[in-house]
Amino acid sequence: QVQLVESGGGLVQTGGSLKLSCVATRTISRFDVMGWYRQAPGKQRELVATITAGGITSYADSLKGRFTISRDNAKNTVYLQMSSLKPEDSAVYYCNADGLWYGVYWGQGTQVTVSS
Repeated sequence: QVQLVESGGGLVQTGGSLKLSCVATRTISRFDVMGWYRQAPGKQRELVATITAGGITSYADSLKGRFTISRDNAKNTVYLQMSSLKPEDSAVYYCNADGLWYGVYWGQGTQVTVSS
């Protein structure tokens, strides 16, 4: 079993920045893809960004240029740097680990609220 623990969420004003962290209880290098997703009230969970074991990143089209995903294998941590935040970015942000052999895991989520 792997636990993913997110942190770094909070309340920020429009235009502000936040950096989310996701710490895994086991090495993240075993997972093919690590990612961040978000879910706003009344909406489906949506992909924010992913990063492969080789460091290849992918983003939701609407978020390119404002969000940056990165990983530190030595710290078993994945980060999501968010800038120029908008009220529509308000959501619960979830960390995801996806490994062909090790399974799929989700964190408990961290709330991000952007005030207008």
